[in-house]
Amino acid sequence: MKTTRHKPPSKVRSRTQAKSTKESAKTKLWGGRFQGQTDALVESFTASIRFDCRLFEYDIEGSLAHCKTLQRAKVLSTRESQALIKGLHQVREDIRSGQHIWNIEDEDVHMSIERRLTQLIGPLGGKLHTGRSRNDQITLDLRLYLRDALQHLQEDLRRLQLSLVTLAERYKGVMMPGYTHLQRAQPVLFSHHVLAYVEMVERDKGRLRDALVRINVMPLGSGALAGTNYPIDRHYTASLLNFPKVTQNSLDAVSDRDYVIEVLSGCAILMMHFSRLSEELILWSSQEFQFVDLPDGFCTGSSMMPQKKNPDIPELIRGKTGRVYGHLFSLLTTIKGLPLSYNRDLQEDKEPLFDTIDTVTTSVKIYSELLTQLTIQPERMQKAVSEGFLLATELADYLVQHGVPFRESHHIVGNLVRECLAKDKDLLQLTEEELFKASPSFDKTAFRVLTPEAAINQKNIIGGTATSQVTTQINSWKKMLRSELIASNKKKRTP
Repeated sequence: MKTTRHKPPSKVRSRTQAKSTKESAKTKLWGGRFQGQTDALVESFTASIRFDCRLFEYDIEGSLAHCKTLQRAKVLSTRESQALIKGLHQVREDIRSGQHIWNIEDEDVHMSIERRLTQLIGPLGGKLHTGRSRNDQITLDLRLYLRDALQHLQEDLRRLQLSLVTLAERYKGVMMPGYTHLQRAQPVLFSHHVLAYVEMVERDKGRLRDALVRINVMPLGSGALAGTNYPIDRHYTASLLNFPKVTQNSLDAVSDRDYVIEVLSGCAILMMHFSRLSEELILWSSQEFQFVDLPDGFCTGSSMMPQKKNPDIPELIRGKTGRVYGHLFSLLTTIKGLPLSYNRDLQEDKEPLFDTIDTVTTSVKIYSELLTQLTIQPERMQKAVSEGFLLATELADYLVQHGVPFRESHHIVGNLVRECLAKDKDLLQLTEEELFKASPSFDKTAFRVLTPEAAINQKNIIGGTATSQVTTQINSWKKMLRSELIASNKKKRTP
């Protein structure tokens, strides 16, 4: 199926807005058992068409495959199948062009499309629903939607990673304090710090990629809950929709949304990583740090204080993280008490999912651009590196390399730090006499480790902050990400 990004269709009309639909309200497609009309308040309360109308592409794609499957099973004649397929294509074109009217009386995307199809080709339109239920139809739509959405999100995440790698390469060699407990700890390369987020996003991609394995299972044919009485070939339907597997239990297929929860969980973790990045950008852009300058196009000013430049985008993404967390807990709570099989509560799965995908996708795109324009202040970072005893561990390790047990060397250097604090000086300002007095294991070569550059390049192991290691990582990421994007573009061009 060709994947496309599209906005939700135009707004839904209620019965009071469209008098011509009054008759349709009396003839619900499920209304044979009922005598009276649905209460207007109930109709509005139960309708999902306001948000599930965005699934129309997937609903029609599934209907086209179902139609061909019914023809193969001889439930439909070739002539009937061709008429239904032609009608479905027309409905799709009407929706894409904005001509289709979404009426709240139709309840959901499935009923709206079926009603319009019946208007176009007559009673034959009613045959399309043979052998299926809205229960298996909606989970098919969601799986198709997620397969599409996650593919696009993976591409966006690759571009974000490239923005991070480009930033790391642009400022290669710039030193900054590494922090623990938000206290200056040891010198690191700024590029090394940035690449930490590349690693996080790679795991985020992996989680979403893993979720696709469980999403990519075809549920159509499960019916309302027990399967279908018609001799349909489910594997044939799956092949038409590019599903490698079909669901094996009809009750489970129509009633679980663990694949949606898995996506929400992956997105929540992704937003957690974004929130951490946001927090750092907010701190770093403050006057207290002045490590970075956020691009003007991603900030706003104060309505009262003329001097202000507020980090709005990082703050909003940090705030929207809680919103995505809420969607995950919302659906977990909805499903935790549902008996098998389908329950109407499951209608509450779509709004959290759609809003999560929209929020995450927008956040990824915005950060990709913001990071491309981000400016670093190397002098401020360098000044921070030269203060705060960041080289204390280097002195302790120096003593270890000269035969002093680490616990003893830790104590010796700790005493030196205390003395420096009392004298209002840094380790870099120690004299030979002060070093030799602290421990006879010190000699003049100790001063070789008392530079940030030496401290950084001593960490020359895989995963370390040494310049050679960071350069290798930058080159490796560039090669891998560009290769992935080329492969993705080739895949999109393949019919």
